[in-house]
Amino acid sequence: MEFSLLGPVAVTTGTGELPLGPVKRRSVLALLLLQPNTTVPLDQLIDSLWEDEPPEHARTVVQGHVSRLRATLAEGGAAAYGIELTTHGSAYLLRLPEELIDAHRFGELVTLARPERAPADAVPLLREALGLWRGPALTGTVTSPPFAAAAHALEERRLTAVEALARAHGALGEHEQAAAILYSAAVNHPLREGLIAALMGALFRAGRQSDALEWFHRTRRLLNEELGVDPGERLSGAYEDILRAEREGTGQVSAAKRTPGAGGGRPAADGSAAAAGPGRVPAQGAASGTASGARDGGAGRPSPRLLPRPPARFLGRDRQLAALTDALTDHTTGESPLAVVAGPAGVGKTACAVQWAHLHAAAFPDGQLFADLRGFGEGDEAPAGEILRDFLLALGTPPERVPTSAQAASALFRSLVAERRLLVVLDNARSSAQVRPLLPGGPHCATVVTSRSRLDGLVATDCARPVGIQALGHEEGAALLGAMLGPQRVAEDPAAARELVDLCDGLPLALRAAAAQLTARPRWRLARLAAALRDEQRRLALLSAEDTGIAAALRMSVARLSADDARLLSALAKSADGHLNASVAAALAGYDPERTQDGLERLAEMHLVDEEATDVYTISTLTQLFARDEKDRRGERGDGAGT
Repeated sequence: MEFSLLGPVAVTTGTGELPLGPVKRRSVLALLLLQPNTTVPLDQLIDSLWEDEPPEHARTVVQGHVSRLRATLAEGGAAAYGIELTTHGSAYLLRLPEELIDAHRFGELVTLARPERAPADAVPLLREALGLWRGPALTGTVTSPPFAAAAHALEERRLTAVEALARAHGALGEHEQAAAILYSAAVNHPLREGLIAALMGALFRAGRQSDALEWFHRTRRLLNEELGVDPGERLSGAYEDILRAEREGTGQVSAAKRTPGAGGGRPAADGSAAAAGPGRVPAQGAASGTASGARDGGAGRPSPRLLPRPPARFLGRDRQLAALTDALTDHTTGESPLAVVAGPAGVGKTACAVQWAHLHAAAFPDGQLFADLRGFGEGDEAPAGEILRDFLLALGTPPERVPTSAQAASALFRSLVAERRLLVVLDNARSSAQVRPLLPGGPHCATVVTSRSRLDGLVATDCARPVGIQALGHEEGAALLGAMLGPQRVAEDPAAARELVDLCDGLPLALRAAAAQLTARPRWRLARLAAALRDEQRRLALLSAEDTGIAAALRMSVARLSADDARLLSALAKSADGHLNASVAAALAGYDPERTQDGLERLAEMHLVDEEATDVYTISTLTQLFARDEKDRRGERGDGAGT
């Protein structure tokens, strides 16, 4: 279960979004979430919900909304997550793990990021934090001053994170990316002087002096017209730094030449960016070791490092890692090597690909690119033009020179990397057609793609090497539980650990969710969770941890099926032991044999069933449970299967 404040106020579970009802009910929930695990007086709720004088029956209205919220949360399985909405006299308390609130996770990620000290680590942390935002904070609540103030405070935190992300990119020498990040924020907040000063600095360091100066003059006019004031010290200081650098003819600001008080900054002994002070324009490459580390051996070409962090507690997969090494380091053919890591939802495809990429990053000194193609995520898949724009910006292409058409952008991308040693990781691809425009040119580049589909088209036309990933066995699964929980806790009851692996179908995602349940309950023995998971009605709900539930992962796979294939999958869920052949499947689905065979092959390609031998198919227990639940929900709604 996940609570969203950074955008429309919402509650989502593994089965979808809960119905929260009218605006005031959403507002009650939002106020409780803004103060989690804290009693909120009824009078405070009333004062926040009514901007004018509240009606005489306000207390009854609020009590009714709380009652309905309590029922809605209970129907969504709140108890399994440790969530409870209780009454304490004339106050209410929403007790829950704060990690379930997106605003809390946002704050934790921003706190962990250290853009100046560890910029390479800060970039993915801050990108993940900002990725939690889905629109203006607290959308769908009342417009009273308390909610406006809370939304404003959250927006200020977002802008602070945007500026921190730009500083991290700047410390890595990625000034065009820093400018691109700051640009949209500056357009939406044209009077935020610190933001404009940071944008000016990023543009200047990217060699775009005229753009930087134009932003200053535009902002100065706005300040005068809107507020009747002149630019403040930070904005004026950034402007003066740029002019000083141009007069000196250096093309950059020299921190060592700045005298104390001349621009508000004090020279650092090592000439580092710290000398510039807030809002100043530090010398390009001044950050010790970081900017040069993002360049190609001093050749002046950006060497982007866009990989996510290495997967936590990654274990095993030696055979798959070796297969990737064989596939991606063979440059004898004169072609750009390509591998496809394929397997069912939750099996750890992304973790395997990212682990390999980090282990072999040194073999690709010109950079590593990463993109989530969103082929099996909520919403639309990522357009090729969007991914190519990010790649081209990371490779140093000025924004105004990025082609608007995906075809032209793809051609420019291939040209830029033709002679480079570059690794491209394309995660979560839906189809071969989605991948092809993103493939680099040149024999020294390598690409690894992950997908729930086999992507046979890439194998046929682009000589991709398939690398399949299967569920973990008992020994590997128990080792993963031991890595998550501590080996002693698993050693106390090896039989229960073995049963947990079976109940999780050996899927790392499900095992990690189970470990999260046990971590939150340190007094539970493994056998207690195993007993709870034996209840097929609760298993999928228990194998969820925020946005990583196995049910959510399967839902994204099933959402990509045609109506006929979705009905076939629902029919296969009736199988007693999960083993069947085409004739049994046809009888269960009521399809003719040819139609059934075609559907089984498509389901096997999507790893929703496995073809163990000729005309011998298996469907995992978790997939069966999910398909049954989906069928029941469609029946309750009166929906047609697969629609």
